[in-house]
Amino acid sequence: MIALIQRVSEASVTVDGEVVGAIDGGLLVLLGVEQGDTPSHADRLLHKVRGYRIFSDPEGKMNLNVEQAGGSLLVVSQFTLAADTKKGMRPSFSGGARPTEAERLYDYFVEQARAGGLTTQTGRFAADMKVALINDGPVTFWLQV
Repeated sequence: MIALIQRVSEASVTVDGEVVGAIDGGLLVLLGVEQGDTPSHADRLLHKVRGYRIFSDPEGKMNLNVEQAGGSLLVVSQFTLAADTKKGMRPSFSGGARPTEAERLYDYFVEQARAGGLTTQTGRFAADMKVALINDGPVTFWLQV
């Protein structure tokens, strides 16, 4: 399971001209599900996302996690993160989870984030989404479990 996280001052997802999810400060989480991923993988990845200290403390050092900084999550499914790009000029998606399994684990990740008290917005699984963001920093990290 993969999360590309971006520290944002704002982010939103639009589907068919309608904003379906938006946050002010926090993390935009682009979430990719690979074959073989399980709820345990989702739990471990969420633990990393929640705890990753990439927000500035009063001294300006990256020392706070998203909760300590008072931020939210915007979680967007992105199957292209599971692409194999090692050979050729066209990505292979054979390592990605099947859509039904990917959606199940995506929903589980979101449910667990919300159950833990973290304000969490989403995109719409498998939709053609337009993602807008202001990357704060810019600060972007690739997390994988």
